[in-house]
Amino acid sequence: MSRCVLDASAILAIALEEQGYESLLGVAFAESVASTVNLAEAQSRLVRLGSPPREAWQSARSTVHASVPFDDEQAQLTANLLPQTRPLGLSLGDRACLALGMILNVPVYTADRAWKKLRLSIPIHIFR
Repeated sequence: MSRCVLDASAILAIALEEQGYESLLGVAFAESVASTVNLAEAQSRLVRLGSPPREAWQSARSTVHASVPFDDEQAQLTANLLPQTRPLGLSLGDRACLALGMILNVPVYTADRAWKKLRLSIPIHIFR
């Protein structure tokens, strides 16, 4: 069972050793997971920064214990979160991360401070 879900900002923080990444490297993250949506988002950013696509994927994927394919259940919950998250400007990737955390009933980690305004059934941790 996973202990937490990382969003794209957390994946990128680890991959790029950005501010706050050290706090994501603890024992609790030995079993972290990410949605394939968030991994694709992170890979895209790494490619935009100049990494070759294959290297960018490996860099993003190496930050988590497992990737979780985006399925019908996640897709439906992601869409259902739109009314609550739209005023905060959350993206599809953000909602996919939250949906996975809710389905697995584990905390999610992000750098996006706006997430703290959400009232969901799971803990949301801001890592910087």
